[in-house]
Amino acid sequence: MSTLEIKDLHVSIETEQGARKQILKGVSLTINTGESHAIMGPNGSGKSTLASTIAGHPRYLVDSGSITLDGEDVLDMSVDERARAGLFLAMQYPVEVPGVTMTNFLRTAKTALDGKAPSLRHWTKDVKEAMSQLRIDADFAQRNVNEGFSGGEKKRVEILQLELFKPRFAILDETDSGLDVDALKVVSEGVNREHSKGEMGTLLITHYTRILRYIKPDFVHVFVDGRIAEQGGPELADRLEAEGYDRFGAAAVTTAGA
Repeated sequence: MSTLEIKDLHVSIETEQGARKQILKGVSLTINTGESHAIMGPNGSGKSTLASTIAGHPRYLVDSGSITLDGEDVLDMSVDERARAGLFLAMQYPVEVPGVTMTNFLRTAKTALDGKAPSLRHWTKDVKEAMSQLRIDADFAQRNVNEGFSGGEKKRVEILQLELFKPRFAILDETDSGLDVDALKVVSEGVNREHSKGEMGTLLITHYTRILRYIKPDFVHVFVDGRIAEQGGPELADRLEAEGYDRFGAAAVTTAGA
């Protein structure tokens, strides 16, 4: 079993005026492989800031606190070192990569993660099978990464990477945003396939409860104003669906940029 542990994490960003704005204000969270955690909260509460900080985005400045993976200091790792250690971020807004085909990207990334190139015969079989299960047309393998893809197609490609790279911890940053019901089911099935093997911990960040109908969390954490305001089991998501975030008061009012 592996453990991703976040302790009393405080994170800021630098504004256009050169001042520092604190976003995370003391977040503590422990995730073990085999567990599924959902982070919910209003817009601007710091959910995506947490995801980006774990992944190593340079915009987010850690003021204090720690992130460790099996006792190793994640904050001392470069972005690629975090990926090789087993951290994976499915982005809220996947970027286009002109000039790089899906085939080249996936195999190059897998080689970098594992330290050796996968067997071509087995790799080709795995890629075709994963693409078929995610209902990604085979022609996409020769297209440039995300170039001209719809929002739903980009999200499926994120989960394709998840299934092929097999991380120890997957952070899904609002993977449900922009998806219709059919695409949401396909993407959720992909996450569930990998999670069901028991070797991956899942941190699912979402604003709405609809994806939780397909990906069942073991734990739910409510983010408000850069802190975990409440946590519990899956029943907490049902309560949020019924009551919304209003009961958390003025701090739950939507703000921008987190």
